[in-house]
Amino acid sequence: MAGIIDTIGNTPLVEITHFHDNPKVKIFAKLEGNNPGGSVKDRAALNMISSALERGDIHKDSKLIEATSGNTGIALAMIASMYGLEIELVMPSTSTRERTLTMEAFGAKVTLLENMEVCRDYAEEKAAKGEAFILNQFANPDNYKAHIKTTGPEIWRDTNHQITHFVSAMGTTGTIMGCSMYLKEQNPDIQIVGCQPTEESSIPGIRRWPKAYLPKIFDPSRVDRVIDVSQANATEKTRELAKKEGVFAGMSSGGAFHAAVQVANEIEEGTIVFIVCDRGDRYLSSDLFG
Repeated sequence: MAGIIDTIGNTPLVEITHFHDNPKVKIFAKLEGNNPGGSVKDRAALNMISSALERGDIHKDSKLIEATSGNTGIALAMIASMYGLEIELVMPSTSTRERTLTMEAFGAKVTLLENMEVCRDYAEEKAAKGEAFILNQFANPDNYKAHIKTTGPEIWRDTNHQITHFVSAMGTTGTIMGCSMYLKEQNPDIQIVGCQPTEESSIPGIRRWPKAYLPKIFDPSRVDRVIDVSQANATEKTRELAKKEGVFAGMSSGGAFHAAVQVANEIEEGTIVFIVCDRGDRYLSSDLFG
C-alpha cells in the first residue's frame, strides 16, 4: 500500500501534435502537474526534507522556513505535514489566493511580504537567528539532485533515449540543472534550453534574478541556450495548450512551450521535451485564462 509520497514522480510524457507540421520533429510535454502536490516541486521538496532528516540536519521538532513563489511552498507544506514538521512559508503578496489557501490546508503558516527578494531576506534572517531551519531551495544541492534521481531518468527512459532537446523554465533552476546533469551524461549532444522572461515581463515561476539573488545552484555552463519569452507569448501558449491539447497548466509552462515551439521550427529533426511544471487551476483567480 503506497502513501502519498510514493506517488511523486513517474509523471506522463504526452506528445503535442497541433503546433508544427514536420513529422521528423516531435514535441513532448512532461506533465508535472500530475504529482500529488500539483507541480514539479514535489520532487525537490521531498528530496530536500528527506535528505535533511537522513543527515540529521533536522529532526521531528525542527521548525522549517522557506521563501517561495508558490509551488515549492505547496510541495513543502504537503511533505512537511507527512513528516509532522512545522513550517513557515514566505511568499510575495501578489501570489494567487489559491496558493496561500492550499499551503494553509496542509497546516503551514504563510507570511506574505512585498516581493520575492524581501521574502528570501526575511527567511534567511530568521534562520540566521536560529528561529528556524531554512531549506534554501536556491542554494540547496538536494533541489537539483532530485532531478538527477528521477526526472532526468524518466525522460531518458520514456523517449527511448531519443531526446535531442530539453526545455525548461528557469526559476530556482533546480529542474534544469539536475536534468542537464543527468541527460548530458547519457548523451552530451542533447541541447539544454532554458527560458526566462523578457525584461518587462512578469511570468509566475520564471525569473530574471538580480545578480545578488541569482540561485547559487545555477551553473550557466550547463545550459546551452536561453530563450527570452514575453508575458504575452507565455499567456498565449498557455491558453493554446489548454484549448488545443487539453493540457491545463500555468504560465511558466506556456513560456517553456513557446520556447519548445521556437526550437521545433528551427530544426529539421529531433525530439523535444519541455516541462509542464504545474496545473492551471492554481491560476484561476488571476487573469491568465480570462
